[in-house]
Amino acid sequence: MIHSIDPGILFLQEEDVIKAGALDMKMNLAVTEQVYKMLGQGQIYNPPKVHLAMPINSGINWASYFNSMPCYIGGSVNVGGIKWAAESKKNSTIPGIPYGIDITILSDPETVLPFCILDGTLITAMRTSAVAGVFAKYTAPSNTQTVTLVGAGVIGRTMVMAICEALPQVKTIYLSDLDLSKAEKLAAEYKETYPQQIIPTADAKAAALQSQVIVTETTARQPFLDQSWIRPGVTVINMGSNEADLDVVMGSDVIAVDYWDQIITYESKAAAQLYKAGKLHKEQVVEIADMVLGKWPGRQDDRQVINCSSLGLAALDIMIGYQLFQNAQKQGLGTMLKLWEKPLWE
Repeated sequence: MIHSIDPGILFLQEEDVIKAGALDMKMNLAVTEQVYKMLGQGQIYNPPKVHLAMPINSGINWASYFNSMPCYIGGSVNVGGIKWAAESKKNSTIPGIPYGIDITILSDPETVLPFCILDGTLITAMRTSAVAGVFAKYTAPSNTQTVTLVGAGVIGRTMVMAICEALPQVKTIYLSDLDLSKAEKLAAEYKETYPQQIIPTADAKAAALQSQVIVTETTARQPFLDQSWIRPGVTVINMGSNEADLDVVMGSDVIAVDYWDQIITYESKAAAQLYKAGKLHKEQVVEIADMVLGKWPGRQDDRQVINCSSLGLAALDIMIGYQLFQNAQKQGLGTMLKLWEKPLWE
């Protein structure tokens, strides 16, 4: 980026982010692959996120939380940033407020001046599903024609987009939710958008047993996906926490994660629980960086069971946010703010 001593900050509200291309899943998938490639090449510093659950000491039974997610992207990008991510269960009962609310700040790594603040809520929803799309692209059996998505919330919405773009050969998508009406509404919305048949269902397990790929994107507090869901040749992608039994993960032929160093710090993730129990080590897993850099040979046959899980990287939010910032500049979007007219102390 062009370094500057200008204290101006471009503020992009959600409407600006949309106009700048946040809902372009093809772009999100491409940037996601780029991020993991750079991560694997050592060009990104992405420390584990700091998770602040409330009430204090509530653990996985939080009512709300904040995540602090900093990172630095080097190479030709050379941008620093942080996402302040938050979720509240109470918000699900309040009309007009999203369940998750995120803010992204982009900064110049030389002068450390922030140059853009943007709504990160939509970026989170898009990049979360883009990660699943990349997992699916590299791990789905070659004969994949049917996919089951478990959860028809916000991530369920973007997951339809990601799977349709990443696996264009798919003919049928089962969209499952405990609230069948949510799945029906979402399926109807996408009816004219994608050629795939999207079938709403309340029986996720029955749908999963007919599918080559299963993606879970839920807010489950207890595992629901056990070995009875698994048949030879399936790829299981767990995007939420507490979704799959530990023996489902350990019983897989291949265990894949987005970023080992971070996922083992998050106690609700199966990989972290298995690691802390001494049952899983880094040498036993495949990371997305290995996939996109060609270090992993891929599926050895269509009967392998592959389990994938993700926690999400700040680098994805920052890289996509930077792309949207550049698009917004070209389109003249956003509102300029200033930290100061003249700093009081230098």
